[in-house]
Amino acid sequence: MESTLPKPALVAARPSPKAVTVVFWIATVLFCLQMGFTAYAQLSLKDAADGFVHLGFPSYFRVELAWAKVLGVLVLLAPVPWRLKEWAYAGFAINLVSALIAHFAVGDGPQAWAFAAGTSVLWGLSYVSWRGLQAAARPPEAVHG
Repeated sequence: MESTLPKPALVAARPSPKAVTVVFWIATVLFCLQMGFTAYAQLSLKDAADGFVHLGFPSYFRVELAWAKVLGVLVLLAPVPWRLKEWAYAGFAINLVSALIAHFAVGDGPQAWAFAAGTSVLWGLSYVSWRGLQAAARPPEAVHG
């Protein structure tokens, strides 16, 4: 008679909802602090403005991007509908990928693009854990039906 128990190698360990919540909040707060800092820098520090010129972007884009980051941070931290959070995550993903591409395009080394790469890791942790929390909050029939 064959066992009906799943084979241990084929069963993935699922993190507890509490662990997912802790990962979500740590990653999201760190991500939002980094995005908030870059928004502040883009609005008020000459080095950040010079960096945008170095990358070939116009000055108005720097200001526009900084305010978009502020709005995105507020959306990620506020209790808003999931669709708004999804749009904020999408906007941040576009921003981070674009930053990496811009640095690579002008030949910058790791000292210039490492911040964007590290922030992308935080973005990924925040987004994946947020999706995990969303899936856990759905009733079972919504997940499988």
